[in-house]
Amino acid sequence: MSDMSRPESYHHGDLAAALVQSAIELLSEDSSAELSLRAVARRAGVSPAAPYRHFADREALVSSVAAVGYRELTTRLKAASESPSSVDDVADIAVAYVRFALERSGLFRAMFAERCDPTSPDRVEAVEAIREYLNTVVAATVSTSEPEEIATAMWALVHGLAFLYLGGKFTETSPAEIGARVRSTVRAVLVRTPSSE
Repeated sequence: MSDMSRPESYHHGDLAAALVQSAIELLSEDSSAELSLRAVARRAGVSPAAPYRHFADREALVSSVAAVGYRELTTRLKAASESPSSVDDVADIAVAYVRFALERSGLFRAMFAERCDPTSPDRVEAVEAIREYLNTVVAATVSTSEPEEIATAMWALVHGLAFLYLGGKFTETSPAEIGARVRSTVRAVLVRTPSSE
């Protein structure tokens, strides 16, 4: 096989990582972009066939992109409140979640609105990490006998707020206004959560 037929061998030490990074860059430039293996290969400067060495199909690529996004999101949430111990801390984490969705909208949609490979170990592990983190936050901040259920409900609530903002369904546009709405919504729900007896 000639050098011209496989240029990627000479351009990338880690082609899979380069392809994932190229996909994330495409999503950052155009949040409504629909990822394709061909477009990602073009962005990475490799042949159209090169991605298939690492990704069986588009879903496999999106799964790897989503895993990177989940890890970045988890890092952002942890930075919002290093040692959460109150409802206000949960509200800060919720604001960080919505801000991530708005600032990284293309990546966020790939994480949650695109078909993924449900058997991808990398994606499953990254999702489990964020789920465990949210369970830990609720257990530390809410008096309840059902921390996992409350964590799931809170995730669904904040996730819904994120997509409502992405869809332009609320009038607030400034970070301060959005943060205030998210905080007030989280507080309204959590202060009414029944305590365990």
